[in-house]
Amino acid sequence: MALRKIVDRLRQPIEELDRRDLEAYCTTLGATPLDKVELRRPVRVAGEVRSLRIVPRAGADAVEVSINDGRGQVTAVFLGRRRILGVSPGRRIVVEGVITGEGRRRLIYNPVYKLLGS
Repeated sequence: MALRKIVDRLRQPIEELDRRDLEAYCTTLGATPLDKVELRRPVRVAGEVRSLRIVPRAGADAVEVSINDGRGQVTAVFLGRRRILGVSPGRRIVVEGVITGEGRRRLIYNPVYKLLGS
């Protein structure tokens, strides 16, 4: 039985294994899974930073941080900032705020955040 599990694990793509590990990690933190969040409700989500970009919004720069928890994705938008120390791709993070929708994207504006170990 254990040999069968090892063989099954070796057959799966690395991306799928990483996704499952990230999903399990976020579940242990007690955060709301991103595929279950509701718009316009306070929420606490956890995940891994996938990308960062600086975008001009309303005449000022904003940092957009894409966060993935293995089930879905949300973008944390930090208005009036060009960088956030410690936030980089691959870093795990917990954010708290209110989810809004912009088209198909889910956004959290100026969330409270906590950086976790990688």
